[in-house]
Amino acid sequence: MANSHGITINYIQLGRPYQNGYIERFNRTYRTEVLDLYLFNNLEHARKVTEEWLVSYNTEMPHEALNNMTLIEYKTL
Repeated sequence: MANSHGITINYIQLGRPYQNGYIERFNRTYRTEVLDLYLFNNLEHARKVTEEWLVSYNTEMPHEALNNMTLIEYKTL
């Protein structure tokens, strides 16, 4: 299905999440802050909740790796 939408899936080696630590960190955060908290009625509902979370993640949530700045604050530096 991904191929039909022009998406290429690149896998990391099994048991080696450090090969792509950034996405692994994002996936863990997304799982604990969205997927584990909601029971989605449909794909539209999942997209709406995800969009709201992304706005919060990028504009309101401080990130320890960015000296406790939001992503927007860091980008404007």
